[in-house]
Amino acid sequence: MNFKRFKMPLFIVASLLFGIKTYIMYRFMFNLELENQMQEFILFINPFVTAFLIFAISVWFKKQSRQMKFIRYSALAGSLILYFNLVFYRSFNDFITAPQLFQASNMGDLGSSILTLIWVYDVLLFFDVAVIWYLSRKKPDILAVSYQKSGKVFALAMSFLLLAGNFFLAEMERPQLFTRAFDREYLVKNIGLFNYHVYDAAVHSKVKTQRVFADGNELPEITEYVDDKVKSEKKSPLHGIAEDKNVIFISLESIQSFVINNEVNGEEITPFLNSLVGDESTYYFENFYHQTEQGKTSDSEFLVENSLYPLSRGAVFFTHGQNEYHGLSEILGEEGYYSTVFHANNKSFWNRDQMYKSLGVEDFYGEAAYEVNAANSVGWGLKDKPFFDQSMKYLQSMEQPFYSKFITLTNHFPFELSEEDSSIDKYDSNSSTLNNFFPTVRYMDEAVEQFFNQLKESGLYEDSIIVLMGDHYGISENHNKAMSQYLGKDEITPYDHVQLQRVPMFIHIPGHGDGKVISKVTGQIDVKPTLLHLLGISTEDDIYFGNDMFVDDRKGYIALRNGDFISNEYISTSGICYNRDTGEPVASEEKAEEKAEDDTTTSGHNQDETPCNPIKQKVEKGLEMSDNIIYGDLFRFVDFNKTDNTKNDQ
Repeated sequence: MNFKRFKMPLFIVASLLFGIKTYIMYRFMFNLELENQMQEFILFINPFVTAFLIFAISVWFKKQSRQMKFIRYSALAGSLILYFNLVFYRSFNDFITAPQLFQASNMGDLGSSILTLIWVYDVLLFFDVAVIWYLSRKKPDILAVSYQKSGKVFALAMSFLLLAGNFFLAEMERPQLFTRAFDREYLVKNIGLFNYHVYDAAVHSKVKTQRVFADGNELPEITEYVDDKVKSEKKSPLHGIAEDKNVIFISLESIQSFVINNEVNGEEITPFLNSLVGDESTYYFENFYHQTEQGKTSDSEFLVENSLYPLSRGAVFFTHGQNEYHGLSEILGEEGYYSTVFHANNKSFWNRDQMYKSLGVEDFYGEAAYEVNAANSVGWGLKDKPFFDQSMKYLQSMEQPFYSKFITLTNHFPFELSEEDSSIDKYDSNSSTLNNFFPTVRYMDEAVEQFFNQLKESGLYEDSIIVLMGDHYGISENHNKAMSQYLGKDEITPYDHVQLQRVPMFIHIPGHGDGKVISKVTGQIDVKPTLLHLLGISTEDDIYFGNDMFVDDRKGYIALRNGDFISNEYISTSGICYNRDTGEPVASEEKAEEKAEDDTTTSGHNQDETPCNPIKQKVEKGLEMSDNIIYGDLFRFVDFNKTDNTKNDQ
């Protein structure tokens, strides 16, 4: 390289500035938990490794102007990628995936939600870009931009050497990092955000080809697994108890179970839902978990309709909306039910207009079906009370029996509500999100009570079963400090975080009389077979991954989409196996796996496994098979009306 007059290569300057900025963001703006010094070291070096790899490409440009232009725009593009991920992370505590880039059409509907995630001081995150542009345009004489061929080769070789070293350390710290990549945070911590995006794009390309090469031969193994490992041979004691009744399903936006039978500022948060917990016609599942991932509400719909797991990347509603499914709406339609969805949002949000057709939903009452104005809307749209009120005229005119789903809106981030609509005061903590959460939850509770009364007045109440389910969490890990304050804890541990993924689940059967609180571990994957059995509909020839929530011989665990799980005895998360009752760690799964590699018998069986490991293997198998169904669009090869479940024509 030519270092005459002590000129500093521009790509080195850019690498240092961009690397420092990226490390600061990793360390202090993303909530990346570091468990040891090796993780700290890897997190420190990977921003510089990536920056050097990108900016070193500039040395191969012959013209100085093109070299400087490449560095300037690379710094700007890299900073925008970092910033978009930061804004996304502030809301979802996650990183953007390739499929979500196709969900950009949703952004126009987010409104104030996005504005609350953009902070004034964010402009400082582009300081390095400004410096690079200033130096390249105003001070080019102090920078080295001309290199001999040997220097260019050296820069390229050093780039790949550093990258290989980064990957080697990452594999040492987290064996099988790429083959067991359930957790995007692990990838970002070990290989950096930009290399993660490259990896994610490669995975996306791979799975897009999976449908092309699928031929249905994958189905026998999946069917055998479902029949042997998932389905129960016993019939629910409530099988057929709601035969021919209407099904009214209420999706409760962003509510979590910690608000049930709890107070804020001395006031009940959910007085009506609390009354259902002890109601003789209601079954309340107190250990019911949401299992959504990046698709949030749409993922919860997907789980309920199909008893398949959502994808770990993106939203199935967007990425695979044209697949063949055997959804709850379709099955009920075959049994004479009229299926509808009520949601005061536009039909294209989450690609509902396409996906509902694939699921067999006959009619969608979206935003156009409602009178929405400034007085009756807030945040994401029509408030819940006028939403239910305006829905009644449609519900009363329907031919029975019907299956109607209502998706609420008011209790949605950023949890906006006027003082006039607020029945309880906000909480007082360092998190405005948590503070605002409680009044909007109360408002939703009051709206549901109003809806129950309207159903009774209309005469529909006695002829229906009413299901109320939380769709996903409302308070993310970014608000753990405020959450620990509210719950009276010193901190929110990984165990606590999993327990906070419990959402309310009520099945209300008017006039039943045997309702109770059920403590068994259940989840959204279980809703489809449960409802079908309550209605007396057979699921013998169906393919699904949940269990009837009223049977005892269940598979014994609930899998979260990131690979964590909750079983009857244990909770597995963050590489730690916890006792579910006490919250005490049983052992570190990572350490047990590492030790087991050197501590095996000749038969190859691990000698020092945690109690969570056998279940973890089942969880990974189930997630993989569900993914195969979606990525391969395998239900196009199935005729669910035939006992052998296979189509003759492919």
